[in-house]
Amino acid sequence: MNKSSLRSKLLNAPYILWSVLFILAPMLMVVYYAFTNRDGEFTWENITALSAYGATFGRSVWYALLATLICLLLSYPLAYIMARSKASQQRTLMMLIMLPMWMNFLIRTYSWMAILSNTGIINTVIQAIGLPPAQMINTPGAVILGMVYNFLPYMVLPIYSVMSKLEYSLVEAAQDLGCNAFAVLKRIIFPLSLPGVISGITMVFVPSVSTFYISQKLGGGKFLLVGDSIEMQFQSAYNYNLGASLSLVLMLMIVICMLVMNRFADSEEGAILV
Repeated sequence: MNKSSLRSKLLNAPYILWSVLFILAPMLMVVYYAFTNRDGEFTWENITALSAYGATFGRSVWYALLATLICLLLSYPLAYIMARSKASQQRTLMMLIMLPMWMNFLIRTYSWMAILSNTGIINTVIQAIGLPPAQMINTPGAVILGMVYNFLPYMVLPIYSVMSKLEYSLVEAAQDLGCNAFAVLKRIIFPLSLPGVISGITMVFVPSVSTFYISQKLGGGKFLLVGDSIEMQFQSAYNYNLGASLSLVLMLMIVICMLVMNRFADSEEGAILV
């Protein structure tokens, strides 16, 4: 063994150890508990019990898809405006986007509880002008709003990162050849920004589909998501085996999502050429 290979192995050892202890080992524990009972015996009961959570998984995916779509619709024009702004304006906009992320996730969620509650800021203003109060808290809309607010920067930043590196001479060339604004967006800007879009979709959908605190606080526990079910099994029911089976399905969903996104990313060059 030469010195360079030995040095390389020594440098990689901490990362390999970290991956084994904090990635591989927890995943193996989840698989073990998912297929065993409280006595450690192999069983399929935890897997068959998942049939009762079909609506929960469907609701989680649906809410996550809506939140991801809203984040994309809001982030894409914002990222484009940022990329086309002056350097000083880009720094200001970036600071405004990142500023809420400097606060704790729980504090940000509690702030929306104060805004959307029946005695919150919005309803106070509504009642002050003589209108009846609106029921905003403990609704599906409040849960999705919380997802969008908390995960919006994860969509803006990847798209902005790609758009800031685009060659806008291509846009000018397309305009010189007679393309209108929509054609430029469709044929030039969007295909070239697709890597950022795919990265943003993945970064928003994954935490949205697995969240639980947002639904508990802004949904009042009325709209059970898969993250809530897992948290209940571990914290309240102490049924680690069923909680592990739910976690296993959630991990598989996330892996499938990432594989699909990578497939789109792999075909990206072909899509641009077309």
